[in-house]
Parts: sequence; structure tokens; C-alpha cells
Amino acid sequence: MNNKKLIEYISTNISEFHKKRIEKMKKSLNIKELIKRKNPYLFKAKGIVTCEEYIRALSEAFLSSQEETLFGDFLEELAIFVCRETYGGYKSGITGIDLEFEKGGIRWIVDIKSGSNHNSSQLKKMEDNFKEAKKVIKQKTNIQVEAVRGCCYGKNSNNYNGIYYKYFGQDFWGFLSGDEGFYLRIIEPLGIKAKVKSDEFNIEYGKLINQLTIEFSKNYCLDDMSIDWKKIVNENSMRK
Repeated sequence: MNNKKLIEYISTNISEFHKKRIEKMKKSLNIKELIKRKNPYLFKAKGIVTCEEYIRALSEAFLSSQEETLFGDFLEELAIFVCRETYGGYKSGITGIDLEFEKGGIRWIVDIKSGSNHNSSQLKKMEDNFKEAKKVIKQKTNIQVEAVRGCCYGKNSNNYNGIYYKYFGQDFWGFLSGDEGFYLRIIEPLGIKAKVKSDEFNIEYGKLINQLTIEFSKNYCLDDMSIDWKKIVNENSMRK
């Protein structure tokens, strides 16, 4: 794949990831929701004693999971872009299938995930989607159809379970691009503008932490300004 196109795509679209990080943070971070979603016993056991420390712990736990999702979306779109440039791949219109393309006389249908941590029900759903997709395609053409569970990072033996192939990390990017070293070519462009975008995020994050800390201290502290853990546990767990 043309390296200039790769760099242009990543540097342009990674900005959208950073923009969504800030938007998600501003929209989703509020005291009551954070307290309801996170384990209060854990934070008490960690010895947290200040309002800002508690707010940061809650916020970072929440944002970490959100960023995994947002960056996973970015990686999935990048995978489709790479395959489009190399094999004419395109986003599938079939339910549960992210990518379709032809390579070696075979129609490949791909379910793209960022990582490989999927439970049994998710894998069963994926298998059902692959089976149905194969039926749909074979109604229109006689071409051989093969399915792939593709993960953008991680590693695994490229085994076949009778329904789909598994390609993870290096093998997945190599499968899409025709370049076994392609997984390494993604790293450098991700750093373009990273410092600027990180600084922008940290400024907005700092403002929000200050705001939430003031709000928390007014509503969840005792008269001596220690954290009212009983109130927090009631907010999180008490039957209404």
C-alpha cells in the first residue's frame, strides 16, 4: 500500500478520534452516573481520601473503557480503508459483516474487531452471521466464500474451525494489505499531532475535573470535609 496515502488517512482520521474523546468526556462525565457505575468498595479499599483523587479515579476508569471503544472504531475503519486500497474491499451491507473483498478467486467476508477478547455468546453470534452471509452471497453467485474473524491486535495461530479463519495482529494486517510488515507501518503515523491533541484534551479534562471536584465536595462530604462513603454506597447500591 502507498505509504503517503496511509499517513494521510491516519493523520486525518486520528484527529476525529481525539475530537470524539473530548465530546464523550464532556457529555458523559457527571457525578451521579460515575458513582452509580463504579465499585465504591474498591475505591474505599484503595485508601482514597481526597475529593479530587476520587473524582480522577472514577473519571479515568470510565474514560479508559470509552477510549477503547472509540479507538476500536478507528482501527476497524482503518482496516476497511487498507483493504479498499489493496484489494478493492468495501464495507459490507450484510448484517454482522464489516468487510467484503475478493482475493485469490475467493470472496472473503470479514468481521473486524479491535481485540480478541470475546465471550462464547459473541462468538456464537459471529458464527451465525457468517453462515447467513454465506447463504446470501451464494444465492447471487457461485464464487467460493470464506469467512474471517479479524482482530487488529493480539496474536493467535491461524486455525480454521470449519466456519471461519482467525487472523490476529500481524497476520490480520498482512492478510488485508499483502504486506507482512504492515502492522509496524501503522505506528508512526499515529504519533502525528498526538502531542497537540493530548494537550488539548488535558486542558479540557482539567477544567472538568475541577468542576466535578467542587460539585462532589458540596454533595458528598461530611461537615469535617472527609468523604461521606456511606452516602456514596447508598447512591450506588441502596434499593429505591
